[in-house]
Amino acid sequence: MRYAYALTAALLLGGTAASMTMQPPAGAQTAQNEPGTIAAAAPRAGAPMSFADMVAKLQPAVVNISTTQSVKVQQSNPFAGTPFGELFGGMQGRGGGGAPVTREAQSLGSGFLISADGYVVTNNHVIAAGSRTATVDSITVTLTDRREFKAKLIGRDPTSDLALLKIEGANLPFVRFGDSTRARVGDWVIAIGQPFGLGSTVTAGIISAVHRVTGAGADRFIQTDASINQGNSGGPMFDLNGNVIGINSQILSPSGGNVGIGFAIPAESAKPIIETLLRGKTVQRGYLGVGIQPITSDIASALGLPGNRGELISRVEPGEAAAKAGLRQGDVVVGVAGKDVTPDQTLSFLVAQQAPGSRVPLDVLRDGKRQTINVTVGTRPSEDELASLTGGDDDDNGLPDEDSGNVTPGAATLGLQLTPLTPQIARSLGVDNTVRGVVVVSADPSSDAAANRGLQRGDIISSVNRAPVTTAAELSAAVTAARSAGRDQVLLFVTRARRGGIYVPVKLR
Repeated sequence: MRYAYALTAALLLGGTAASMTMQPPAGAQTAQNEPGTIAAAAPRAGAPMSFADMVAKLQPAVVNISTTQSVKVQQSNPFAGTPFGELFGGMQGRGGGGAPVTREAQSLGSGFLISADGYVVTNNHVIAAGSRTATVDSITVTLTDRREFKAKLIGRDPTSDLALLKIEGANLPFVRFGDSTRARVGDWVIAIGQPFGLGSTVTAGIISAVHRVTGAGADRFIQTDASINQGNSGGPMFDLNGNVIGINSQILSPSGGNVGIGFAIPAESAKPIIETLLRGKTVQRGYLGVGIQPITSDIASALGLPGNRGELISRVEPGEAAAKAGLRQGDVVVGVAGKDVTPDQTLSFLVAQQAPGSRVPLDVLRDGKRQTINVTVGTRPSEDELASLTGGDDDDNGLPDEDSGNVTPGAATLGLQLTPLTPQIARSLGVDNTVRGVVVVSADPSSDAAANRGLQRGDIISSVNRAPVTTAAELSAAVTAARSAGRDQVLLFVTRARRGGIYVPVKLR
């Protein structure tokens, strides 16, 4: 312990540590001689004792961005539920409340100059309206020397959360994009921004991960422990050469404050998007038109596949690229244009990199056999168009009761009671009339299907281990076949109104 403590003290003393020679206790074996020991390389030179000189040069190019927004707010009736409620509503010209009122709101964020004539990069969410009832009236860019400029929106790309602004100026300080593909876990990075409206703030840390997928699917992020908070959005992440290798965009925090997990859009992704916006073009991405699920350990076990490889197609949109090429629900895509589909390199990400209209080979597993399917890639719809894909009503009035003669406990090994899906039940559940399968009438609360997988009354099961089922007997037969094959779980395709269909692995009882 004394040896370890002395070494730590020497490192903390900075300059004196280099001149000290530490000897291990007598008889101790050195790390180099221990069999199997990993010998770490010496740290690369270049990390300064202070970042002050570098920050002094970079800070003037980092700006504060503020927006003024008009928000329509519906007035509430403060006397609702009292004898004066009706009178107040009548005075406002409405039965239950007042007329909408327009109020002013503001948002704050960060950005950085990329040219001497005033082009500014930031996050789209920094300059976007805060709600559907809001409109952005003006955008103001403030430099570190307190000069203010009204900014013009040149272009935005909501999918990547990037936006490009322009202010009128000359000989402005600016920074350049670097090569984020060379970034490694453990490299020093510096974040500069305007957290909580405090003014220009500098934080430093290391890269915690590269190619981190946070759920967006089509994009990957650099993760850092450099302190990033509200207001840092849109600000730059610098390497030690003073180049922008990331744009601070998100944090992961249960409290809303920094807990050491922040995410930046890599320069390798951001630079081509910004160049497209500079040309006045709209960013286009490749699109298949499928719903996908990762191959979890449970799904891999149910299908007899290796885990952490490929993604499962849960839905094929009619008329889109995947449907035209012959991809099917239940196919597992393991490669795109020669690149493996992995948790760090998702199907969405790889397809998004393909030019719309290009012909791309997909490596697919279908019924356990590998094949190549060539797809002419489509164009990804806008975020609003994608969000408009909704389901139907959750009403289950067409379902029979558990003690009805139409209910078959044919899936007892899963803890489910089922009934055939009739056109009447399909209408009452709000699902498309092309859906086929059996409907869950009840689920045993102690079963894996209900307790851990969330199956519930009204769910429609269309297949078991990718084999279609339309009756409880077919489902039971498929479950029995899986058990005979030595599998301890099956993969159900489940459709629920407003959610669409997904694959759900369920353990056998």
